[in-house]
Amino acid sequence: MKFPIAAFLLPLVVAGCAANSGVAPLGSDTFVVSRQAATGFSGSGTLKGEALQEAGGYCTGQGKQLLVTNTKEVGPPYVMGNFPKAEVEFMCLAAGDPRLSPPPLDRRQLR
Repeated sequence: MKFPIAAFLLPLVVAGCAANSGVAPLGSDTFVVSRQAATGFSGSGTLKGEALQEAGGYCTGQGKQLLVTNTKEVGPPYVMGNFPKAEVEFMCLAAGDPRLSPPPLDRRQLR
């Protein structure tokens, strides 16, 4: 039984495309953006930086400030489409929002 070469190459071509989610809402003022590499030969550090830049630009475009609430990175093994991926969850908050201020430092934890 012969298979057309396109039937073999199509999944490889589709798997080779990088995936960028764009900004997606998660809830009120809460969003997520992700980046995935097209191969397993690149690290997730650049992807995370790109996702953070997009998140910051999105908030700036709304006249708000970025507050990163969570980040995730997919690690090896990079096989079967499990390529490096970075995801950033964030909020866009108005300047002066108390959630933008770091929590007070507990000096007891420094000992």
